[in-house]
Amino acid sequence: MLVLAIGIVVFLGGHIFTTFRETRDRLIARYGEATYKAAYSVVSLIGFVLIVWGFARYRAEGLIPLWSPPIWARHLTITLMWFAFVALACVNPAPSRIRGWLRHPTLVAVKIWALAHFLANGDAGGLLLFGSFLAWAVYDRIAVKRRGDMGAPRIAAFTRGDAIALGAGTIAYAAMILLHPYLIGVPVIGR
Repeated sequence: MLVLAIGIVVFLGGHIFTTFRETRDRLIARYGEATYKAAYSVVSLIGFVLIVWGFARYRAEGLIPLWSPPIWARHLTITLMWFAFVALACVNPAPSRIRGWLRHPTLVAVKIWALAHFLANGDAGGLLLFGSFLAWAVYDRIAVKRRGDMGAPRIAAFTRGDAIALGAGTIAYAAMILLHPYLIGVPVIGR
């Protein structure tokens, strides 16, 4: 589980660093935006690879159970994940009422994903992985609000962007249900 923990620290540490705007801006001024973005991408990729590898190793070595999630938690997770995929699909550039309502759809998607999986997994690795991402998403939303970033503007009417988000989110959700056993190693349905 050490590799998983290191991956989380590297990945989320890089993301938390961006909330320190003055330090971030000094680095960009010193090295240039392209260099900063390249370094940020490399750090994020390394962290992501370590998370995937670490979680796979943790699962292969045997889960460390902490509690037994109730069966309703699994059903709630499956339901919540549709909302997460729709929120994630709101990042498309088309104006959207849903996007305006969510303000920061990617953060909402991460919070829903992390909470849903936190509820459905009762092991130490799941607690570490999903709990860390949930804590980071809450922290980042607070940081975004403090710096005055109001996010996507609110729109009164249902738009083409909403239709795209609902359609693309639903398709991605259905694809993940089918691919989850192959990509993650855990079937969503029929377990």
